[in-house]
Amino acid sequence: MSEGFTHLDADGAARMVDVGGKTKTRRLAVAACEVHLSPATMALLATAALPKGDALNTAKIAGIMAAKRTADLIPLCHPLPLAHADVRFDVDQAAAVVRVEAEASTVAETGVEMEALTAAMVAALTIYDMCKAVQKDIVVSQAKLLFKSGGKSGTFVSPDWPAGRPYPAS
Repeated sequence: MSEGFTHLDADGAARMVDVGGKTKTRRLAVAACEVHLSPATMALLATAALPKGDALNTAKIAGIMAAKRTADLIPLCHPLPLAHADVRFDVDQAAAVVRVEAEASTVAETGVEMEALTAAMVAALTIYDMCKAVQKDIVVSQAKLLFKSGGKSGTFVSPDWPAGRPYPAS
């Protein structure tokens, strides 16, 4: 039953993969998603005038905290000693879109893709929470891994990685 599936045992039951025999290497991942707002909500967010306060600073902290708690949220993720976690925002007022980008790194036996994705999504959900008092039809979309390096599988660069943008230092 488990042939080809690393998170299933011989009986088909879920299991955490044993990474104890893997070599520790520097791992880095960058993930992103988008939050689509109305122009009116975007104006409030951009000026930190939302009823709940400054959504971007709150979302940054929430995303970083989420990266540190990924193994508590996603059952088969390994708890990792993060060396770094950060969340950045590109606020496009004309398009009324907040592009969320999260980065995580570690030196460990397994990668940090889930930590970066969790950080990006929780930051986006925090923006949603901070804006929902003034808008109900907010859309969170386009969650994706943009970049990862380290480990046996090497480097992955999404086709959505911006042309000409240097890759993160691994």
